[in-house]
Amino acid sequence: MTRTALITGSAGFIGYFTARRLLDQGWKVIGLDAMTDYYDVTLKTRRHAMLNQSAGFTAVTDRLETPDTLRTLFDSHRPDAVIHLAAQAGVRYSIDNPRSYVEANLVGTFELLEAARAFPPTHMLLASTSSVYGASTQMPYTETDKVDSQMSFYAATKKATENMAHSYAHLYDLPVTMFRFFTVYGPWGRPDMAHFKFTRAILNNQPIEVYNHGDMMRDFTYIDDLTAAISALIDAAPERDNPVAGDSLSPVAPHRIVNIGNGAPVKLMDFIAAIESACGTKAQINFKDMQPGDVPATWADATLLETLTGKRPATPVQTGIDAFVAWYRDYYDI
Repeated sequence: MTRTALITGSAGFIGYFTARRLLDQGWKVIGLDAMTDYYDVTLKTRRHAMLNQSAGFTAVTDRLETPDTLRTLFDSHRPDAVIHLAAQAGVRYSIDNPRSYVEANLVGTFELLEAARAFPPTHMLLASTSSVYGASTQMPYTETDKVDSQMSFYAATKKATENMAHSYAHLYDLPVTMFRFFTVYGPWGRPDMAHFKFTRAILNNQPIEVYNHGDMMRDFTYIDDLTAAISALIDAAPERDNPVAGDSLSPVAPHRIVNIGNGAPVKLMDFIAAIESACGTKAQINFKDMQPGDVPATWADATLLETLTGKRPATPVQTGIDAFVAWYRDYYDI
């Protein structure tokens, strides 16, 4: 029997690849996206156009926070799995436009949880972020760490969605897995992401801005590794009082947090070197001070992900960057 997944943010970078993977696996996918203009909408329409080539995909254009939109979708399609990826993203933009984060991340997630309460799916999988670890300097980051010191409003809203989902999991016995993503990159990425901005500048012989004078590390996760992890976790729904080794399972709810990262942080300057290699030219670098809300390093403990799925992300950065730059050259005809 064909299973149905509802994916929010399906025209986004991660949403598109997640939908494509599930469609390839035989799922029916309902994709909801608001097509907001936070970045080039052309990328979003192209992604949805490619998904629409599959008979199993249904596109819906609306905002999460529009009352009854999600409830109607749940009622009409009764999804087996819900993968909630739609959000207002970006650490720096949350300083300029915090209200958009309240509307999309908080109100939107509330509408999703209310719809799930009315029409419970088998498993809800919601995106969070490594940014929730905030000021913590104890690395690698582990899902059971205490995280109460978020450094940006974006991170604060994502931590709030973790807590909101926990309360619904407890009250209504909704199985919930929260993903904490670690610096996802790859083809069809968002233009505001570092690998996209650096590649564009290098290929156009323009300088790049490197913050904290290059003294930063990130746990970069290639998009194919990420969607493989999401797909594998669909059938690993948390159960009350049934933890696995090293689990983050709540003691009072079927609610679990899972890091999705390589578990191998890469120095920012090494990441830039990989882009230089793929582009075949050196970057012109303007070193800058750290930006407000940013953190100097991220590093995932991916042990729980491996315990639950039998594998962890492993694509080397140079391999992933080569694929991205090849896509970029093709897409922009360079």
